[in-house]
Amino acid sequence: MVARLDRFVSVTVTGTVASASRATINEHRIASEGHRFPSRVVRDIRGSDTGSRAEEPGPAPQAGRRDEISLSPGQLSSLVVTSGTMMTADQLRSAFTRFFTDRGHVVVPSAGLVPHDPSVLFTIAGMVPFKPFFVGDETAPWPRATSIQKCFRTVDIDLVGFTRRHCTFFEMLGNFSFGDYFKDLAIPYAWELVTEVLGMDTDRLWITVHDSDDEAEQIWRDGVGVPADRIQRLGEDNFWKMGETGPCGPSSEIFFDMGAEYGEPGGPALGGSERFVEIWNLVFMQYNRRDEDTIGPLPRPSIDTGAGLERILPILQGVDSIFATDLFVPLIEEAQSITGRTYGEDEKTDVGLRILADHGRAMSMLVADGVLPANEGRGYVLRRVVRRAVLAARRLGVDKPVTPVLIDAVTGALGEAWPALVDNHDLILGVLSREEGGFDRTLRSGLGRLEEAFASGEKVLGGDVAFTLHDTHGFPVELTEELARDAGVEVDRAGFDAAMAAQRERARAATRATQAGDATAYRSLLEESGPTPFIGRLPSHYEVPARVVGVLTLDETDEVEIFLDQTPFYAEGGGQMGDTGTIVTESGIADVLDTVYAVPGLIAHRARLSGELVLGQDALATIDGERRQALRRNHTATHLLHAALRTVLGDHVRQQGSLVAPERLRFDFSHHAQPSPGELAEVFNLANLAVLTDDPVVTTETSKEEAERMGAIAHFGDKYGATVRVVQAGSSSLEFCGGTHVASLGQIGLITLVSEGSIGSNTRRIFALTGRASLERAAARERLVHAAAELLRTEPDDLLDAVGRVVERQRDSEREVATLRQQSSHADAAALAAGAADGVVVARRDGVEPDALRGLAQAVLRHDAVRAVVLGGSPDGVKVALAVATGGQPDATELVRSLGALVGGGGGGTPEVGLAGGKDPGRLDDALAEAQRLLSA
Repeated sequence: MVARLDRFVSVTVTGTVASASRATINEHRIASEGHRFPSRVVRDIRGSDTGSRAEEPGPAPQAGRRDEISLSPGQLSSLVVTSGTMMTADQLRSAFTRFFTDRGHVVVPSAGLVPHDPSVLFTIAGMVPFKPFFVGDETAPWPRATSIQKCFRTVDIDLVGFTRRHCTFFEMLGNFSFGDYFKDLAIPYAWELVTEVLGMDTDRLWITVHDSDDEAEQIWRDGVGVPADRIQRLGEDNFWKMGETGPCGPSSEIFFDMGAEYGEPGGPALGGSERFVEIWNLVFMQYNRRDEDTIGPLPRPSIDTGAGLERILPILQGVDSIFATDLFVPLIEEAQSITGRTYGEDEKTDVGLRILADHGRAMSMLVADGVLPANEGRGYVLRRVVRRAVLAARRLGVDKPVTPVLIDAVTGALGEAWPALVDNHDLILGVLSREEGGFDRTLRSGLGRLEEAFASGEKVLGGDVAFTLHDTHGFPVELTEELARDAGVEVDRAGFDAAMAAQRERARAATRATQAGDATAYRSLLEESGPTPFIGRLPSHYEVPARVVGVLTLDETDEVEIFLDQTPFYAEGGGQMGDTGTIVTESGIADVLDTVYAVPGLIAHRARLSGELVLGQDALATIDGERRQALRRNHTATHLLHAALRTVLGDHVRQQGSLVAPERLRFDFSHHAQPSPGELAEVFNLANLAVLTDDPVVTTETSKEEAERMGAIAHFGDKYGATVRVVQAGSSSLEFCGGTHVASLGQIGLITLVSEGSIGSNTRRIFALTGRASLERAAARERLVHAAAELLRTEPDDLLDAVGRVVERQRDSEREVATLRQQSSHADAAALAAGAADGVVVARRDGVEPDALRGLAQAVLRHDAVRAVVLGGSPDGVKVALAVATGGQPDATELVRSLGALVGGGGGGTPEVGLAGGKDPGRLDDALAEAQRLLSA
């Protein structure tokens, strides 16, 4: 078993060694008391005997020194020795941020794992939340920042478990300068933190710089004091770019030498990759690439650095694996408990336990940040992680659920650093338990199908088989490839991709949004005129004077985008549609069709223009007030519905999207099952009771931190700045929201449910009405009830009883008709049987449905003198039906297929009875004649 971190024994130090509150990199097994071995700096002793923690005084640690120690008492299970200052993960986080806040940096809380940048699926680096500042779309609110950013990458997911250092979820420590300091401070900061705060041995640190970066090399060598022979130059590996165009620049990396036992010498450029471990990357954004051949200086050079928490911890904690740090040891222990296996007993076990530990972290953090299992996008990645973990457990012999135990362990290990794990524990548990249960039900049949394919001896698994496993059994193709590799089989990935592409093409029903406009022009307008103030929240500001600051023509349309110095038009956001209205100047009138953000902060009014607008002209901007009032009602109603859904269904309910339109509202929310009619009725009852209170809707602006302390709910996928708007709608609803709302709840009017249904895995959708639309729907329903009552000659209050009587009469009539048809069928069958020639009946019966025709043929066959029956007819004058009953001799299926071909169709059935259809009634008599010939022969 893995030794727990809180168990210590005493030590006796021989020679000159640093304080016993320090430690080394390698774990050693100690056979008996008094065992002596080479050491670096002793930090922690973990053992099987309880005892006291050593507290030996000594000088500051010097990583890489070789001293000796002796241990007492008795047998110990393990000893950990390393270089540097012993730190837990929490202490490392604190030390990093404290170092930079002492140097004027603002601590920026981690953004979510779901980024606002559409170019990436997840937040994959510390700089992702700051990208708008680096590319110039937005102005950074601080010149210096530091963060601990949660990140998720799947590029190496197939390696997770098979190595000591690969993981999916990780934490990126970073410091950033937005045009403030540059290399002259970034390099000394990094060196000071690594060597003086973290205590790493300077003799074991290596530096790489870009081939062209003489400045960085000089700072490392002359300013910091790194020996020239431990500074190496690399090419593209040390040049960073955000894309084909935009900010870019050289980078410099710090590597730690793990020692000769981990690989060849030669530094990061030439040595072993397991020996020289990158711990920090410093990116110097000093260029702007305009196109493939044009690169120039960036006006405000910036700094972006990233240091992997999981990379640094093993060095500080004296281990050579991330899975032996305090981030992972509790999870490995829990994985051991789940599986009954011991870490270190064999490679297969170690791989499985590492997968469980890493994927347990990843799946918990993803769900905590709002990702739900799905068949595409982020949800597919989550589903793949869950299923890979479950499969790892099953391959280690576990037959019970594993996700609940893993979630609890992850919450215990990371809950203090990432409180969302604690706050959303029940949601995470419910989502992942259901996902594991669903996968477990299909896993057995899927594995059986795979084993059959492997047993065939084929060295290539067909793409169609892989697709069936994916489509029917929920096996991600990457999982199939992993199992196939274990069996020595290759997967036809091209065939799988072709099958997937064909399926997507069949299912594609979405339209593609197109974006018009020039991003460069937008940024130029933003720099010249500043952000567009939105001043139209109150009815008194639905019509305001403004000045035209920009007009852009949209390609291939007759529309323009108009930009004003201030506007009453609300730009689409937070689910609320943009305003419409008019912009009038002395030379033109623009009918505003939509209002959007061209780039963050810059509001574009998309319009059709009559006449012309001139830059600098005064304008009168007027929104459609009645439409805005409808939008306000629907927006506030979504808040009431959200609160009511959480009250009735549970706090796990979260908004997953919304559409606030003038004529209706749409609200998407997370829930694992279809709400019952009673639950939906209670939801709308609660929302409408809130409307009846006519409580005021109170909007306040405050800091994001204060809003969270107030208990305000943030919406999935929305982006918030340092200052946020919080909307309180009645006593039960408090949410982050930048949209427009009614002044009091009574203005909403009746909230009416239109429909509720599923739109995907764990996601439901409600359509509802408010205000005038709700009243009109209620009036239409009332008219419908009165009309139905008149038809049934009853009063509206007695309508249900009257409908019940009509339904019962209908049933009685249907039973009578069925009886008459049966009697008629028996008589017809007897008449047909009486005309049998040599036991064969071939006849035409038009106007009879195919099933009834087959029944009649079977009824004729039951007569003693009949051995074969063929009946044909046209039910409607357009199509053909043929029924054959033979009792097996000849085969009815073969006969009906041959006859069906004669009338332009086909058929099937059993040897005793068959049914065919066709499209050519004109050839029906020919088909019946052929039947007579065949049966007579």
